[in-house]
Amino acid sequence: MRYDPTLEALARIERKLDLVMQHLEIRDSAPPQPDPLADVRELARRGKTIQAIKAYRERTGVGLKEAKEAVERLDT
Repeated sequence: MRYDPTLEALARIERKLDLVMQHLEIRDSAPPQPDPLADVRELARRGKTIQAIKAYRERTGVGLKEAKEAVERLDT
């Protein structure tokens, strides 16, 4: 299975970068970006797995299998 960077991975990287910047007291003038997967997480949390998978595929462009696995891994 090949590595496919997803919005989920990017969100984790951004959170880590935010912590590093905070530690170094670096200020970013850009407003914080909302979680691009917030609605997917909410759908998964409410047990609407099929809708969550569909929304994930629309955001990332990945295939059905990859989207299903990603939704199953989401921290809901």
